[in-house]
Amino acid sequence: MTDVFGSSHKDVHEQVVFCADEQSGLRAIIAIHNTALGPALGGTRFYPYPDEQAALADVLNLAKGMAYKNALAGLDLGGGKAVIIGDPGRDKSEALLRAYGRFIESLGGRYITACDVGTYSEDMDVIARESRSVVGRTLAHGGAGDSSILTAFGVFQGMRASAERVYGTPSLLGRRVGVEGVGKVGHRLVGLLREDGAEVVVCDVDPKAVERVRQRHPEVDVVADAAALIAADIDVFAPCALGGALDDRASATLRAKIVCGAANNQLAHPGVEKQLAERGILYAPDYVVNSGGVIQVADELEGFNMERARAKATQIYDTTLKIFAIATEEGVPPAVAADRLAERRMSEVGRIRGIWLGH
Repeated sequence: MTDVFGSSHKDVHEQVVFCADEQSGLRAIIAIHNTALGPALGGTRFYPYPDEQAALADVLNLAKGMAYKNALAGLDLGGGKAVIIGDPGRDKSEALLRAYGRFIESLGGRYITACDVGTYSEDMDVIARESRSVVGRTLAHGGAGDSSILTAFGVFQGMRASAERVYGTPSLLGRRVGVEGVGKVGHRLVGLLREDGAEVVVCDVDPKAVERVRQRHPEVDVVADAAALIAADIDVFAPCALGGALDDRASATLRAKIVCGAANNQLAHPGVEKQLAERGILYAPDYVVNSGGVIQVADELEGFNMERARAKATQIYDTTLKIFAIATEEGVPPAVAADRLAERRMSEVGRIRGIWLGH
């Protein structure tokens, strides 16, 4: 049984909402981790979870990650996430998305949704017909469009900072980078890496995704699966699929000197970051380097401007270097340093919100 209220103050969620609409088949869970910095922003994941417990565990972890991600991205937004249980290819419909939008609207602005695995900007347009708390919409509707653009760009900035830390230069020229998952974000990251002169090897559970990359970049190497990629002779490992890529076995066999990717919750359990550090592997915390997407869609709240959003995403490079510096100074892994920095901002700025304004 998943502990909804959490086993520590860091894991306590402010609100968890279960949503169901029998006619459309909607079964969704919205989790709000905290609103210390502002309304909770986080995407909606449409995924065929094996059961409701798996969906609940995922949404709770993802919501917490969004709180920390938004804090370190410098946004005045809290952390939340939502999951819709089902196969998006079979179960997604206008009625289901609009029913889901009604539930979001019922929260009165406490939760703002966006795209995630299994949902797209076009889906956000449908949801927005029932709720004002939606970002990540299509360009035609004044939105930011595909958030994978700046997600990949931000991961690339984090990778440059990691290379600076390990190799003394931010360039990936001549480095061999293994990208696990070449979907919405991964294939864009491959393009950025090739432009910078990196050698790239990829894997994906979807052969079509691999073929799309090979059509654009025929020089890219392909391995059978994630285990083969982890064991490959690579300098950088970039997990860009689902979470949990770094477990005990992966941390023991990984040959790369850097881990920096777009996937959320890359560490299978607490303690993996220490195992990586003990082997001399630099881990760039996932929620730091993959925050470009949320920066992109959050910019819609001011009236979307890509130049402004890209400029803010560029700062991921400096934030990543700052976290590495704190980790060295305090003698902790980068993941711990990132958590401390995020918690400090949530605490300090959240306290200010307690000043009564008289209205």
